[in-house]
Amino acid sequence: MKILEKITLIIYSYVMLIVAILACLLVFGWLDTELVGGIIEGAIVSDVWGKVILGVSVIFILLSIKCIFFDSTSKEQIKERQGVLLENESGKLMISKETIENLVNSVAKGFESTEDVTTRVELDKENNVKVYANLVVSSEAVIKDLSAKLQTSIKDKIKKATDLEVNEVNITVKKVAEKPQEA
Repeated sequence: MKILEKITLIIYSYVMLIVAILACLLVFGWLDTELVGGIIEGAIVSDVWGKVILGVSVIFILLSIKCIFFDSTSKEQIKERQGVLLENESGKLMISKETIENLVNSVAKGFESTEDVTTRVELDKENNVKVYANLVVSSEAVIKDLSAKLQTSIKDKIKKATDLEVNEVNITVKKVAEKPQEA
């Protein structure tokens, strides 16, 4: 967020806090409504204060419209969420999260005892990868051995294909598939 946006947001927050406190004091009867009404009327009718209040109100209206209708997320932040942007002297390469998830799925489905897999990938600002894989495994699977081999294979495959460091490969076995019953 830009410094000007931060400053205006802080000022806006303070003004809204003061308005909310005044509203509470008026509702509970702890503040005289005639006194507050007189002060507000005097400020609005006053030539200088009226213009200041009008200017501040217009700024707050524009700020509110900006916050409601325009996202302050930069294009770089959007790209970071979508994947990893790698650059070298020849140009740029965008590796999407979906690509990394497909790599993980292909590795997991390559194991005989894995019946189904869903994955989620998280990326940090240093382009480190965290993989979360949810598995359905066959009833013959040795889960501990499968997960250790799968973690190593996923790290190796992602490193080889994308040259990205994988910090974590987190595996959750959601279900052990039942053996098909023989007729």
